[in-house]
Amino acid sequence: MERKKSFEVEGKAGLRIDRYLAEELPELSRSYLQKVIKEGGVCLGGRPLKANYKVNPGDVIELALPPAVETEVEPEDLPLDILYEDSDLIFVNKPKGMVVHPSAGHASGTLVNGLLYHCRGELSGINGVMRPGIVHRIDKDTTGVLVVCKNDRAHNGVAEQLKVHSITRRYRAIVCGDLKNDTGTVDAAIGRHPVDRKRMAVTAKGGKRAVTHYRVLERFGTYTYIECELETGRTHQIRVHMGSIGHPILGDEVYGRGKLPSWMQGIRGMQGQVLHAMVLGVTHPSTGEYLEVRAPLPGYFLELLKKM
Repeated sequence: MERKKSFEVEGKAGLRIDRYLAEELPELSRSYLQKVIKEGGVCLGGRPLKANYKVNPGDVIELALPPAVETEVEPEDLPLDILYEDSDLIFVNKPKGMVVHPSAGHASGTLVNGLLYHCRGELSGINGVMRPGIVHRIDKDTTGVLVVCKNDRAHNGVAEQLKVHSITRRYRAIVCGDLKNDTGTVDAAIGRHPVDRKRMAVTAKGGKRAVTHYRVLERFGTYTYIECELETGRTHQIRVHMGSIGHPILGDEVYGRGKLPSWMQGIRGMQGQVLHAMVLGVTHPSTGEYLEVRAPLPGYFLELLKKM
């Protein structure tokens, strides 16, 4: 079945249509989108656009993606840490090293594989067979809570909350350096890195507004333990923002200093960024009541704090 999307351009005058769509749909490669454009799958007012068309504010871009050719995702009996579950939603505490949904190089062992087994296939189908139930993600080496939807009505309800930034999302992290202020806000647009398309970056041109609030919980001299609250939810937002102000997340190999001190390397589970999604709150799509779920700090994080 053909998949259709539409986008109203806001504040991105002069961007080529292929670049604009690549920023709006980071899960799709620019070369793939150029192929869709070439085949007449991108229109403005019903008129197919060429790849060199430059968007204008107010343009309503219509995108028709060809039917996805996807392999079937197999249910797997994986250990899942279920924090809350009802007939609409399931909140899971994702461990470090687990990918949320199948992708290139990760065909099995993902959260989706485990959820398909646990939920007996009862997950929303809006995001296709490779990402059933998934409305948001956290990175492979980020731990913590995320919500998965069991039906399309719940999916639409949570997706709308994500769109208007009404969901509560608080993270715990350890950053490099001694943060001077006890509280602060990073308000800086995030978009694709101009050279490395696999990375995100703070950018004044072509990015989306991104806001991260932080507060210091404890200081350890060369490191600072903080809580971050997301006002928006851009890809890699906390990692990019903290790196941009000179305090990257400890262990972040993409936006930080990467290699850990030798005394940390002996802590079991220490891999990648020290970042944990601790609190997630949504308005329940059926009851209309506010539901907040917490994921306790993982063992490696607690041991690290103790040693610090």
